[in-house]
Amino acid sequence: MIYTITLNPAIDRLLFLEKTLVKEKNNRLSKVEYDLGGKGHHGSFAMSTLGVENQALGFCGTTNKSKLEKILKEKELNYDLVEVYGKPTRESYVILEANVSGSILITEKGFRVSSYDIELLTEKIEEKIQEKDIVLIAGSMPPGFELRDLEELLHVLKKKNCFIACDLSGTALTKAVEVGVNFIKPNAFEIQEIVSAENPLLENLKELSKKIDYVVVSQGSEGSICSHDGEFYQITVPKVVAVNDTGAGDCFVGAFLANLSLGKPLTETLAFASGCAASKVQYTNSTTFSVKEAKLLQKKVRVEKLQMD
Repeated sequence: MIYTITLNPAIDRLLFLEKTLVKEKNNRLSKVEYDLGGKGHHGSFAMSTLGVENQALGFCGTTNKSKLEKILKEKELNYDLVEVYGKPTRESYVILEANVSGSILITEKGFRVSSYDIELLTEKIEEKIQEKDIVLIAGSMPPGFELRDLEELLHVLKKKNCFIACDLSGTALTKAVEVGVNFIKPNAFEIQEIVSAENPLLENLKELSKKIDYVVVSQGSEGSICSHDGEFYQITVPKVVAVNDTGAGDCFVGAFLANLSLGKPLTETLAFASGCAASKVQYTNSTTFSVKEAKLLQKKVRVEKLQMD
């Protein structure tokens, strides 16, 4: 079973502009749509789309719970969330300009969680997670959820002897490396922060791979680099026209863990996950991708083993 944990959930509000964004001008909207927000939720959607059983855990606010649940049900996600009473789930604003590639993302901080809320989530996790399960912790930490709380959560999962994947950033990512999780997806700058600002990327990756089973270094449209079991791979992705890149990395992580759970070879898993992410950026919302399209794009992905000294 795969579980995703979204500590700081969101509802994505997609703002479609009639033209390009201009300061000091009334920028008119052509339409507004809502989609699922939160990196863990995006990962769950990717897994569900691929037919891999999973459940979304984490927090949700009660004052706009019906809005979030409506989206979760529309996306056909299996979820079991801890309700934080009297608080609204935050919104993320995704601005899409007419005839402009990519998107602008603006996020709220999110509601504050209490020690009681954290205790309820921990109890739920301890009750559900079994050995050999896969657990993905993804996204930012909400106000009130401190670094020590993340460390305690990671130690709870370590005791379960499950596979721990973390798509985190900043001090949370550093803590995940310190504890010793199984999967991380940093970018090149984050690897410098964790290991050394003086070393070249591959040297830092080699050092990091001694502690983390799977490290995927995101390089955006240039693809990624992966390390596992003493081997290193350069992944080159096909060029596509990006409409909305929000959620592309989450789609990659969801597809990667889904294929990993099915026992697929690593090179195939990397190529397919990259194909899913390349498909995702071509859609206007934060989650949609085409499995059929991803399989076609997978054939254009190059996964090459790197020779390391």
